Amino acid sequence: MEANTRSTGRLPAAFLTPGSSSFIDFLGDHSPDLLPGNRTLPPLKGAVELPHGTTIVAATFDGGVILAGDRRATMGNVIAQRDIEKVFPADEFSAVGIAGTAGLAVEMVKLFQLELEHYEKIEGATLSLEGKANRLSTMIRSNLGMALQGLAVVPLFAGYDTERERGRIFSYDVTGGRSEELGFASTGSGSVFARGALKKLYRKDLTEQQMTTAVIQALYDAADDDSATGGPDLTRQIFPIITVITEEGYRRLAESEVSEIARSVLDGRLERPDGPQAQVL
Repeated sequence: MEANTRSTGRLPAAFLTPGSSSFIDFLGDHSPDLLPGNRTLPPLKGAVELPHGTTIVAATFDGGVILAGDRRATMGNVIAQRDIEKVFPADEFSAVGIAGTAGLAVEMVKLFQLELEHYEKIEGATLSLEGKANRLSTMIRSNLGMALQGLAVVPLFAGYDTERERGRIFSYDVTGGRSEELGFASTGSGSVFARGALKKLYRKDLTEQQMTTAVIQALYDAADDDSATGGPDLTRQIFPIITVITEEGYRRLAESEVSEIARSVLDGRLERPDGPQAQVL
């Protein structure tokens, strides 16, 4: 939708009409064809190979939550990209990790960022973390038509709840169904292996540094068993994306921090290929 102000010098009426604080509702009323879920796909014969993002993990700790992802995108049995970005800030206190069709997922994240920014500008206040999770659920549900054609997007949403003063994690299915996860969660092709690793390593009393190490251990285990998940790549200096969200806001760990932890994990695997062992009760 274009705002042609050359002839009159004024914004179109659509921009001046009171309405919902949702940018998606605004776009749906005035230019519904621009919404991803309203696009008409051409008829297809057979499977279409598109880049897919894979493993995302999240874990809470005392003071916040960590959201992380590997860097590999696959297209069938081919590595489409080795350094894809899969974790994005949604706003100051939340982040989204993407799994599924990469192009649609990135587009959905950008629209979600705009949705939260638009709401804050219209209402003069930020949405609650629960409200943000609900908005993302609605966006995923609007993509159901494409998901049924194989173009699914299944993100993981995490943030710091300023009202409850703790980190929280929300997972989704392709229909937009939302579930709050306690402690840790994962999504993507390597999620079953990452979740299994975190189930053994997770403890509520771990510090931010310790939980970051546990998350990298989980991503390593996912890459060890899932060919679509990429592990730390020392040759190309490609390491997982690690983000931390606390009462101070969203922060992405510097590559130097992540590489140091990843190297310590790799060094430990030389002694213990299967990684740290959980205590047997």
